[in-house]
Amino acid sequence: MKIVDVETFVVGNPPPHFGGQYFIFVKLVTDDGIVGYGESYAATLAPNVIAAGIEDVAERHVLGHSPFDIERFWRSAYGRGFTARPDVTLQGIMSGIEIAMWDIVGKALEQPVYKLLGGEVNEKLRSYSYLYPKEGDATDVYEDSDLAAERAAEYVELGFTGIKFDPAGPYTIYDGRQPSLDRLRLSVEFVEKIREAVGTKADILFGTHGQFTPSGAIRMAAQLEPYDPLWFEEPTPPDDPAGMARVASQTTIPIAAGERLTTKVEFARWLEMGAFNIVQLNLGRAGGILEGKKIASIAEAHNAQIAPHLYCGPIVGAANVQLATCTPNFLILESIQDWGGFHAEILKKPMQWESGWVIPPTAPGIGVELDEDVARAHPYEGDALHLGMADRSAYFSDAYTQGE
Repeated sequence: MKIVDVETFVVGNPPPHFGGQYFIFVKLVTDDGIVGYGESYAATLAPNVIAAGIEDVAERHVLGHSPFDIERFWRSAYGRGFTARPDVTLQGIMSGIEIAMWDIVGKALEQPVYKLLGGEVNEKLRSYSYLYPKEGDATDVYEDSDLAAERAAEYVELGFTGIKFDPAGPYTIYDGRQPSLDRLRLSVEFVEKIREAVGTKADILFGTHGQFTPSGAIRMAAQLEPYDPLWFEEPTPPDDPAGMARVASQTTIPIAAGERLTTKVEFARWLEMGAFNIVQLNLGRAGGILEGKKIASIAEAHNAQIAPHLYCGPIVGAANVQLATCTPNFLILESIQDWGGFHAEILKKPMQWESGWVIPPTAPGIGVELDEDVARAHPYEGDALHLGMADRSAYFSDAYTQGE
């Protein structure tokens, strides 16, 4: 069996755009007609450029080769152009291809991927969601602590036992920085009101996006500690593991991070430094499913847990589910609400989510199939980056002003 064709889909994600404005999917086809799907979580270049990169990497390293030779593909692509080091764009491209290869392997062997990576250890997977706005909101759920507390209580009623939110202010190309006194106040207000609303029915997951210096993050953490969050997410920029380790050593709140890291090399170094103990790898960027299994094993050796990250489409979500199902040090899985809306429409059969838990699929491969008719009906024709940061220092923005 050999892979003979590659195709990419840059799919527009209709409003409200939860998970991003678009998703980048990969399709590989073998000479005996087996189809595998993957997804790339690549944020540094325009989507059409990423799609072209996927096709280039596949043509050079995948077409004409067996889908079973995943390690060979990974090493050959990792070393292309005399690199052989973590590269977030290349790894996003490689991850999408690698997930599609695993999908083919599972289908060829008529087994879900998790059965090929050690077997099921988690028969269902605890999930969490960000607090998201909904139609009819009179205010912004990211700014209004009362609305956030109300929304958190609604999510708990649905079955979620983890609620994530980020009231800590904008993230910019000039971070890290000290938090403003007003954002410190608002962050504590959010945590206090949400804790009151959910009690002990749900963990509080305090999200940030690398906004702060180590000292600023330590100040923030000290004010959040009385409310016992499950984690403080990415408190410092991702290029400073030593700084994040300083934060981790000076707070009782567990530190979670990893959505902007890639390959076992980066994750291993961060774990060795004590920078975090909840590992938020995103399989559409970290290197794919096999690399994710290696990262999870390194984390296990450091008594750390994994909490797969998801801010993209449901194919990465499905890959996350495969890894979580076979990982003994799994903690919790990010969902985008209950996997409904367009995240369900783009699949032939949606992920199974029940009262806060994801039920691992028993279908072969990654367990889901891209609905190509829906994908083709929703082309994305823009050139926006998947995510971005403000290009103006927060010190000069309205969001930083004291007493706003």
